[in-house]
Amino acid sequence: MNIEAITKEKIDAWFTEWQELEGKIHIAHDTRNGEAKGLMEAAIVLFDRLVEEGGDEILPINGVERLAFIKVKPGQYACYRQLDELFKETKKRTARLRLQATKNNSNR
Repeated sequence: MNIEAITKEKIDAWFTEWQELEGKIHIAHDTRNGEAKGLMEAAIVLFDRLVEEGGDEILPINGVERLAFIKVKPGQYACYRQLDELFKETKKRTARLRLQATKNNSNR
């Protein structure tokens, strides 16, 4: 795990980018304008980059399997909801990992 990559500031930047994409994806699904799949593909790349930079430890439970499900049919609404949950759970997990790292460093 790369502690430097999961600082609050860096994680917040990733999630700001996700929130922008998430809003566009939501609108695309609501209006059925055909843009959801392309936006989801961009969001998947964003999530992959986040995990690559932070390390596999930041993935939530079943994260690999869930991401594989999302990648199969990114245009589906269920995949959008699943990716949103992955982002939320990853944010919580990175906060927990930061706390643990801080606690471990202060105990030395």
